[in-house]
Amino acid sequence: MDAKQLISFIKEIGRGKNAARDLSREDAKTLFTAILNNDIPPLQLGAILIALRIKGESLDELAGFLEACETSYPHLKAPAGTVPLVIPAYNGARQLPNLTPLLASLVARAGVPVLVHGVPDDSSRVTTIEVFQAMGITPARSIAEAEAQLTERQLAVITIDTLAPAIAGVLKLRRDIGLRSSAHTLVKMIQPFTTRAVRLVSVTHPEYLDRMRAFFTQHSGDALLLRGAEGEAVAHPRREPVIEWLDGKTTEVWRTVAEENPELPDSREAAATAGWITDALCGKRPVPAAIAHQADICTRTVTAMPSPATR
Repeated sequence: MDAKQLISFIKEIGRGKNAARDLSREDAKTLFTAILNNDIPPLQLGAILIALRIKGESLDELAGFLEACETSYPHLKAPAGTVPLVIPAYNGARQLPNLTPLLASLVARAGVPVLVHGVPDDSSRVTTIEVFQAMGITPARSIAEAEAQLTERQLAVITIDTLAPAIAGVLKLRRDIGLRSSAHTLVKMIQPFTTRAVRLVSVTHPEYLDRMRAFFTQHSGDALLLRGAEGEAVAHPRREPVIEWLDGKTTEVWRTVAEENPELPDSREAAATAGWITDALCGKRPVPAAIAHQADICTRTVTAMPSPATR
């Protein structure tokens, strides 16, 4: 990308929340490809990320950004004849115990291949990958190893640094600018398989439900959408989980009544959470009703889909 085009893009998106104009899908793809390739000087890169944060991404921009992301990393082969479930894990636990590994394990135990991808650590939160490691499940060291784990045990865990290093690099810019960027939204939307897969997409703020619902009915599909627990893709154990199935054309909503006081781990620390999850998987502790319901929805949704075709 030449300097003239870059300045033109910044002028379009950098005029403030009310005066900024959206990029076309193709221009958005061009811009984010340059970001992923580390082709933009730091000063202009900071301006772009802050401008997008203030303006907000249009659906066409998200589509272009996501297309750039999908071409930036190698995709996995799912076990033959299966449709995997993809669980992004990027928020971690701040107050509640992080029960995303419980959800993933329940769905995998039902015979559905589950890929969990996320950040390995966070200075202020307990990440899903930290809980998995405390359970004795270590992240795959390569795409090939993740594929083998899916075949052998229906569950694979992989860091974003291993899965998609270019996207991981953009995520890490948060440490430099102090704010989340478009990459933190996109990383929850990627589809890392060569064949059809269902993405479990969680949002933190209610207004993002409208944006993600619109995206997955206009630009993509095969997504289960919910407002998760502290942004993680697991149902909040004390609330009524509302999970939407978005197939690219229509929306279907499932609800259930959550327990008022479900049994939960005494601590959010990784070791305590891991031990509690292990007991729940062995039947020694009850699985919270909201999470059992979510696991059932994920399993039924995936198993009801037709045999995948290579994309």
